[in-house]
Amino acid sequence: EVQLVESGGGLVQAGGSLRLSCAASGFTFDDYAIGWFRQAPGKEREGVSCISSSDGSTYYADSVKGRFTISSDNAKNTVYLQMNSLKPEDTAVYYCAADCSDPLGTLSDYWGQGTQVTVSS
Repeated sequence: EVQLVESGGGLVQAGGSLRLSCAASGFTFDDYAIGWFRQAPGKEREGVSCISSSDGSTYYADSVKGRFTISSDNAKNTVYLQMNSLKPEDTAVYYCAADCSDPLGTLSDYWGQGTQVTVSS
């Protein structure tokens, strides 16, 4: 069974940091680009970041460049998102997904359940 499980969300003040984790199972981890999407109330889902588990290439949305860092640990089948300098506009439910090649998520067949990130001002 394909499964993606997110963790690490929570409540943080503006300027703070969080690290999200996405543990993957049920498929060949190295064959997929796994990444993060987010959706805030009243807004469309947007791609945040994506990483190829095989070659390590990365993608970041312009809104998070310089603040967020995606990484993967192939031995643990886990992808991380380190989020620094958080802003209230980062508040959303964050989902990990495979494949993340399309920033709109149309190519993502597998999704986690989501983890809430709330940034207070």
